[in-house]
Amino acid sequence: MPAVTIRNLPEETHRALKLRAAHNGRSTEAEIRVILEGAVSAKPRLKIGSELAAFGRRYGGIELNYKRDQRPIEPAEFE
Repeated sequence: MPAVTIRNLPEETHRALKLRAAHNGRSTEAEIRVILEGAVSAKPRLKIGSELAAFGRRYGGIELNYKRDQRPIEPAEFE
C-alpha cells in the first residue's frame, strides 16, 4: 500500500488533527485517511430537474395550463 509523507506540517494543524481524531475515536493516521478519501471521492451531482420536482411535490405542486408554441424556431441573427 502506498505511503505519503507530509513535510512542514504546522504544529497547530497537527494538534488539530490529533484532537479531531480523538473526538472521532480514530488514530491520527486513520483520521487523515478519512479526510483525504473525502476530499478526492466523487461527489454526487445535483440534478436540478429532480430537485425542482421534489420541491414541487413537497409543497403540493402547481397546475400549469399552457400550450406550447408550435411555430418553427427562427435562427438567431448576430449582425
